[in-house]
Amino acid sequence: MTRTLTCHPGIGPTVTGPALVAQDNFSARYDLDRIAGVFSRPQHALYGQSYRDVVLVLNTAKGGVATAWMLHEMTARGVAPLAIVLNRANTILAQGAALANMALVDRFADGDVTTLIATGDHVTVDPSQGLVTILGGA
Repeated sequence: MTRTLTCHPGIGPTVTGPALVAQDNFSARYDLDRIAGVFSRPQHALYGQSYRDVVLVLNTAKGGVATAWMLHEMTARGVAPLAIVLNRANTILAQGAALANMALVDRFADGDVTTLIATGDHVTVDPSQGLVTILGGA
């Protein structure tokens, strides 16, 4: 069954892929091994899991200015998520997504996005329209 969620219009291209979801926060600097393409901070709910070519669905952005160049560098090397979907982004993450041409959306009218989307759901993220469509489970 398809379900469409409404969010604030975002940044980047429309993408479709499998979701990787956790009720945790996100920092490109502190949570990721940007070479191996996995979550590397042991305290993170997604520790050891690959973030490559997935739609990351997490709670909120954290971290500082290094996120912008890190997202760009990850995308340039082909070791990046397809999109980042958050309950709340920050201006630093938005800057990074814009620099990396990575899809980013936040502020969902439907509630906590980490409970509305499940790991393995296939989703389409359409930042320009402010829509995330859940196409069904993997």
